[in-house]
Amino acid sequence: VQLQAFGGGLVQAGGSLRLSCAASGRSFGTFAMGWFRQAPGKEREFVAAIRWGGGNTYYADSVKGRFTISRDNAKNTVYLQLNSLKPEDTAAYYCAATLGGSYYLTQSYHSWGQGTQVTVSS
Repeated sequence: VQLQAFGGGLVQAGGSLRLSCAASGRSFGTFAMGWFRQAPGKEREFVAAIRWGGGNTYYADSVKGRFTISRDNAKNTVYLQLNSLKPEDTAAYYCAATLGGSYYLTQSYHSWGQGTQVTVSS
């Protein structure tokens, strides 16, 4: 599956953005999808994941209650709603697909989109 992430931008602290990740391929509905982020000089870190049916979601503690992951299998798209943004959320955000393994680990994901930059000003 090929992934393309978009929707990033510059926003003030407290603002919101919605990221989208469009997937190509007919097997999208079989993958669990994740969002990760990477700030300059830091390792890529888990943000959120959603199972193929959309009924189970997982979040990093740092974003719980502020970010929401969702998916529309009919549109081959996964979303990440970012609310109450903080300057420390500034990073390149990546979507990724996995068939299994721990959703929290980058090595579980076999396909990655290009990053979309989110910058939060204070």
